[in-house]
Amino acid sequence: MRRILFAVAAAGAISALGACTASGPEEVRTPGLADRGLTMTTVKPTRQDLTNKVSLTGKVQLSPTFGLVAPIDGEIRYLDVKASTSTPTKPTKVANIWAGGKATPIEVPAGAVFSGRLVDDRSKVTAGMPVVSAKQAGYGVVADIEGAQAYQISDQLESVQAQIKNGPGPFPCTVLGTLAALPAGTIPEPVTPTPNPSAAPVPQPRVTGQQQQPSEPTGMRLVCVPPAEIKAINGAAATVEVITARAANALVLPVEAVAGSQGKGKVDVVKADQTRETREVTLGLSDGKVIEIKSGLTGDETVAVPGPNLPAAKNNGGEPMPGFSK
Repeated sequence: MRRILFAVAAAGAISALGACTASGPEEVRTPGLADRGLTMTTVKPTRQDLTNKVSLTGKVQLSPTFGLVAPIDGEIRYLDVKASTSTPTKPTKVANIWAGGKATPIEVPAGAVFSGRLVDDRSKVTAGMPVVSAKQAGYGVVADIEGAQAYQISDQLESVQAQIKNGPGPFPCTVLGTLAALPAGTIPEPVTPTPNPSAAPVPQPRVTGQQQQPSEPTGMRLVCVPPAEIKAINGAAATVEVITARAANALVLPVEAVAGSQGKGKVDVVKADQTRETREVTLGLSDGKVIEIKSGLTGDETVAVPGPNLPAAKNNGGEPMPGFSK
């Protein structure tokens, strides 16, 4: 009799265990866990002023090289530039860009000297292409730029500040030239006039200043000049903070709520019935914590956090790559 009762009890326990693990309408759920796919965190867009900043690592450098770009599309025609005997106090005209019968000049700013041609004379150039290298007479702050940072900074530099490690700063730093990497500059040999045997010898002028030296190639860099009152030491480490743009009263979301980082992105809008609608949005500035929503939302929506998953990468066989779900 005891054996029969024990068998009945064991069968009941097994049946109860099966009910707990079976999948279906009668599934027994663990207390404290929400249904699969249920949105646990949501956020509403807010408005705030936004500043896009990029921090670069650099150093103080004596006589840094920087580049000047073509201001327009056209044909470049270089001028013969004599070697400087002192630091120029006025801009030095070094080339013209000819387009439509008009010449647009390129000038090395005061305080810097011409140090090389970056393309061949009479080459076709486009606006923004580095065409001239110049050398700053004095100290500058040079910050190296990675490729990803270059696209983030582009050529929109609203303001630049620098801080010398264990030294002065932060202070405003005046940017010189372009952010592009520069090829080696070339300086043409001076043209020697053909001698006339019947003419009296003409004495050649003697240059007493430093002879022109072609510039060496550089990596992608930002070069800026500190104020005159800032004490600079060659080789001292520095940090350069670049503000590329500002947006006032921008509509923003936490970066975790958005799939994408530049241009276009996607968000999951949670409707009143708790279903999700994936919506495309146009993105703007980001400070790393929030990102600007330029279009695609009105500001009244409820948005899921985290944002929608990007489509899984496929291998050659059409199956998801390892680490991605189907």
